[in-house]
Amino acid sequence: MKNQAINQIGEPFRIVATLVVAVLAFTASSFVQAELRNPEEYFFQQSFGDMTDELATAGEEGKKFLMIMFELSNCPWCERMKNQVLNRSEIQDFYNSSFRSLMMNVESDNLIVDLDGTEYTEKDYAVEVVQVRASPEFVFLDLDGNIAFRYSGVTKDANEFMLLGKFVSEGHYQTTEFVTFKQAN
Repeated sequence: MKNQAINQIGEPFRIVATLVVAVLAFTASSFVQAELRNPEEYFFQQSFGDMTDELATAGEEGKKFLMIMFELSNCPWCERMKNQVLNRSEIQDFYNSSFRSLMMNVESDNLIVDLDGTEYTEKDYAVEVVQVRASPEFVFLDLDGNIAFRYSGVTKDANEFMLLGKFVSEGHYQTTEFVTFKQAN
């Protein structure tokens, strides 16, 4: 009688334990699929420092936009984007297929040559030409060098950053607001 009672109690526990193991295995496989890679190596391309060349290269690569992330040294929000969003392989693969992506530091004295041939430091280019007012700030330039769209600050998560890329690459920025696009998707 005692063994029968234990067996009756034991069966539901075995079922629950089996379900828990299955859920953990599924969750672990989901994490394995989201490969994490260094964004400075896999997300951002090496810059030539010449915006005319950057836009020409983007066009030669079949891309319609140049995306620049303007960052600030020791910016916790910039680091959050790099460590939680830009390091994800699916984000890197999508953005690399759709954009030529560069990173500029709004405190840097590295030289940039603008479309008209004027030399600027990255910090002067950010403030005077692009009018960056926050960090991080993501600026999408069309192949003529015009600002198509800008996004200031961090995204909620990787999914929102993916939506941002689709919003720009698919041309939705021309007809709707990003907030509206997010709500529809």
